[in-house]
Amino acid sequence: TYTITPNAGYHIADVVVDGVSLPPVVTEPPLTRPFIYTFTNVTVLHTISVTFAANPTVIISASTGLNGTISPSGEVPVPSETNKTFSIVPASGYRVADVVVDGASVGAVVSYQFVNVTANHTISATFSPTITSTAGANGMISPRGTTVVASGSDATYTITPYAGYHIADVVVDGMSAGAENSYTFTNVTAPHTISVTFAANPAVIISASAASNGTISPSGDVSVLSETNKIFSIIPASGYRVAAVVVDGASVGAVTSYTFVNVTANHTISATFSPTI
Repeated sequence: TYTITPNAGYHIADVVVDGVSLPPVVTEPPLTRPFIYTFTNVTVLHTISVTFAANPTVIISASTGLNGTISPSGEVPVPSETNKTFSIVPASGYRVADVVVDGASVGAVVSYQFVNVTANHTISATFSPTITSTAGANGMISPRGTTVVASGSDATYTITPYAGYHIADVVVDGMSAGAENSYTFTNVTAPHTISVTFAANPAVIISASAASNGTISPSGDVSVLSETNKIFSIIPASGYRVAAVVVDGASVGAVTSYTFVNVTANHTISATFSPTI
């Protein structure tokens, strides 16, 4: 028994046994799979020879829109019953938007393989611009990082400083756009960048003091970032209790804790203590 196997992209053209070709009905349609020939009850010498031929080629038409490439491209001949892989590469600042094979989307892939090709096909790719956003310390920008934007659409970015900080500057494509808390890119057709920096709010002073027989924490002239909160704890000594806490000249009662909320100006806080019975 002899097994005859063509390589990928080829088929059996002819099988000759003892100088005579096998009838076409045996090898047709062109065999691309293994073919087995068996000599039975062998009593004399025999010969067997085989020739192969390339399969017919099919055409895969590969194309792209602007801002990227597909490889190979154009009218690509492919031997029938073989595989063919295409690579899709966006230009700098772009991402694959969609890959369409024979009129149907296969997603934003960067590679596509046709398997066991037996007919003509088409493959095309489109690309979309990206916007890259970054934020310095003490705040955030949303969305952050690299975002794919459908060509011709708008994209809005929201900028939020952390408590005690404010927007120092927003830089778009290398140019300052001011200290805005949002920015909208309109009709995006090219890559863009946006970055934001933040700065600390001015500090205000809260003067904290305590009479004898207790403490306040923190104490002294306490620096606090504007528009933040600050908590003070009032702790009587053993055998004493809080008598009164006075904030900006007005009593707030015998509290053991006091919070200044959204501080924007200087303040004072003081505590006194009384013995317990």
